[in-house]
Amino acid sequence: MKTTKSLIPFIILLLSFHINAQQAPLSNQALPKDKKTNCYIRYYYFPNVEAYFDNLKMVYYYKDKGVWTTAPELPQNYGGYSLYNKAHVEITNYDDDDPYKLILLHKKIYPYNSKGRFAYATTIQGEN
Repeated sequence: MKTTKSLIPFIILLLSFHINAQQAPLSNQALPKDKKTNCYIRYYYFPNVEAYFDNLKMVYYYKDKGVWTTAPELPQNYGGYSLYNKAHVEITNYDDDDPYKLILLHKKIYPYNSKGRFAYATTIQGEN
């Protein structure tokens, strides 16, 4: 009887983790929208590592051996780069599924800066 009573809190704890793990994915409507371009602010671009973060899928897009890859975290060779501690730019004029198609434009507009400062906080209006 004593064993059964001690297992009940453990089972409740396991069930609560299982329920929390089954959250539905975000939809576009949960993202902020740029009023000028009418696009959802879905991506952040990190110029210093030439990578993107997708706010909808919660993954990074980065190049690995010349191929664009997605992962919930950047690999170790990116030095622990984080969404919250480094300079990033909101992409306000693109909300499709392949932000890396615009990498040449973004590299030109937001070149690498060792101090993490940028002249503009968002992408140029009307360019895709």
